[in-house]
Amino acid sequence: MRIIYNPLHDPAYNLAMEEVMFNGGDDVAMLWRNSPAVIIGRNQNAFAEIDTDFVRENNVSVIRRMTGGGAVFHDLGNINFTFIRSCSEDEFNNYDLFTLPVRDYLRSLGAECELSGRNDLTLGGMKISGNAQTVRRGRILHHGTLLFDSDLSRLAGSLRVRDIKVESRGIRSHRSRVTNINDHLAHRLSPEEFLDGLLAWFTARLPDAVRLDVTPEEDAAARRLATEKYGRWEWNFGESPHFDLHRAVKYDFGVVEASVSVENGLISAAAVNGDFFGKNDVAELAAALIGVRHERGSVTSALSAFDVGEYISGMTTEELAALIV
Repeated sequence: MRIIYNPLHDPAYNLAMEEVMFNGGDDVAMLWRNSPAVIIGRNQNAFAEIDTDFVRENNVSVIRRMTGGGAVFHDLGNINFTFIRSCSEDEFNNYDLFTLPVRDYLRSLGAECELSGRNDLTLGGMKISGNAQTVRRGRILHHGTLLFDSDLSRLAGSLRVRDIKVESRGIRSHRSRVTNINDHLAHRLSPEEFLDGLLAWFTARLPDAVRLDVTPEEDAAARRLATEKYGRWEWNFGESPHFDLHRAVKYDFGVVEASVSVENGLISAAAVNGDFFGKNDVAELAAALIGVRHERGSVTSALSAFDVGEYISGMTTEELAALIV
């Protein structure tokens, strides 16, 4: 088994590297970290999982992974682990088997970690790790998070959906109480010390373990895939299931309600209503949104062709765009 430490922190690259390794033939155990990011499950609606304002204002990336399950927050205080190998039919959804090396390492540090439910690891009844799997052509990819010393305020802010009603067929995340591993250790460690220890643990205990770096060919393939897939809006947001969104806000000039339907990330229907005053018919604003990406910049650009204040007296283009996205 190849034991790999991937030192880069680009979320799109790191998710791409997982897929490159998955498509290869080697058994792999890989450790890696991301700069601040929300990683959403393959079948989730990105818009229903995140606070779009918070992630944009705080430079938190949103990346869709290839496995199912719920949304998780990554930063440099979070260590991610990936196991890839051939598998038998009964090993899919066997989270006990794949999390055992991690649980053993945590116990060696005095942290009595437990597998909770189907796919979470907990300390003191609080979540420290979410895990997910996928199978392809007789190979399994299992990956998980380890909240070691993460910024939990950023986690909460990123995964707190705005005051917005979203009706979607996407799989919603189950929110659990979370904690950092470092808060449960007798002697605090840096994330780098924890990661180095876990790397040494894997190297010493996993079958036929050999420390090997990513090859230049694998690096080049991951960079291409990051550009062509994981770094693209079409994958991260456009793959979201169909959903309907409704939001109403009371301003000094009246209540404004916005309702949109979104298909493949594009607005397919829109309506603007309320008790406001205006000279022009707001149906013109709604019509201009059809076919536009449900993304703040795209909606703002579409509305900028109009003097929004002529349609909703007192409202700006930016305020209306913020209501819709």
